[in-house]
Amino acid sequence: MFEKILIANRGEIALRVIRAAREMGIRSVAVHSTADADAMHVRMADESVCIGPPPSSESYLSIPAIIAACEVTGAQAIHPGYGFLSENANFVQIVEDHGLTFIGPSAEHIRIMGDKITAKDTMKALNVPCVPGSDGGVPDVAEARRLGETIGYPVIIKATAGGGGRGMKVARNAGEIERAFLTARSEAKAAFGNDEVYIEKYLSTPRHIEIQVFGDGKGHAVHLGERDCSLQRRHQKVLEEAPGPTITAEERARIGKVCADACASIRYRGAGTIEFLYENGAFYFIEMNTRLQVEHPVTEAIFGVDLVHEQIRVAEGLPMSFTQDDLVINGHAIEVRITAEKLPDFSPRPGRITQFHAPGGLGVRMDSALYDGYKIPPYYDSLIAKLIVHGPDRRAALARLNRALGELIVDGVDTTLPLFDALLQEEDIQQGTYNIHWLENWLESNLRE
Repeated sequence: MFEKILIANRGEIALRVIRAAREMGIRSVAVHSTADADAMHVRMADESVCIGPPPSSESYLSIPAIIAACEVTGAQAIHPGYGFLSENANFVQIVEDHGLTFIGPSAEHIRIMGDKITAKDTMKALNVPCVPGSDGGVPDVAEARRLGETIGYPVIIKATAGGGGRGMKVARNAGEIERAFLTARSEAKAAFGNDEVYIEKYLSTPRHIEIQVFGDGKGHAVHLGERDCSLQRRHQKVLEEAPGPTITAEERARIGKVCADACASIRYRGAGTIEFLYENGAFYFIEMNTRLQVEHPVTEAIFGVDLVHEQIRVAEGLPMSFTQDDLVINGHAIEVRITAEKLPDFSPRPGRITQFHAPGGLGVRMDSALYDGYKIPPYYDSLIAKLIVHGPDRRAALARLNRALGELIVDGVDTTLPLFDALLQEEDIQQGTYNIHWLENWLESNLRE
């Protein structure tokens, strides 16, 4: 068993891993930039190492600094959290070349799923349903036009190395295809240094449904149901819930088995999420995230499992502590992502927290690294807290979320808390009748300056 692990991350996810390690009797090492010297994850870890100045490129993304921190502290394994280096195949290879263990998938699987075309081809071969589209990169406007006619409009043009909504453009008819193609390529080149794009059918009112999978790396894998992540702004998730309010037990079992079988066949190791667009009872693969998701707590809540514990166990070579038959859904869970941003434009608002009070009570979980007097630095993601609630059914979970939001106090900076107060009053949210376009349409109508 590992005696010491290093967490190559910051904020609430670093705290999450530190807590899991402590429960397992494993010592933890926090790394931090100079801007995070007073961060909660640094205070909570057994040891800490400063790895560089505030810019991520010189600290949390510095592979030599993180490897050196392992060598100095004697850490045997690295947990990457999410973001930063969590899906960097080169990092995984370097970790293993230094005789350390990466708590996550293999470099090969990260590399395969990191390229959207390769990922789609792989999933097709594994019988995972995919969105109709090009078989690979689209070289020019002429081919884009041909594909648009073949697939049928509207279509969406995406960067093969994309993420976060960058390098994505919709063409609703043949007259829009040239501009959409050229703009997507330009954005892809600027954002990722790679201007290759591909084309898919654009679904008009889909939901974003993702399947949580877990494998032992030895040919066994399970699924832990789905999460509905359809409430998004600019392709960034705002609220997630599990199980999905529109997914039937039969659909869950069917798509879950497809995903688990796919992961078992490639001997996938650790936690992963296979993401789909879902429309009219059909699932269409869009990507696989080879890491722990921000929204993993809602899955933990309804299944009563600890996914970080399980990640560490599997990395140590131990079998999974549950089988598919053990995984039975209990109730409903919802997570809201609270960011230090000013409405209505969602502009980042770093600053000092003058008062912080986390809600409590039955079925309430608060994942945050905030504390009174903490100064949110301007260098990193604006996510400052995740509020997760669990209840016997969706109606109870919504009521619990409403109550918990009323108890939560975050003073000193602007936050997106008022957004959730407003959303909970909407009939579509109460009934679960929303899709991936709902939130942006609502924001345009309700949060104008």
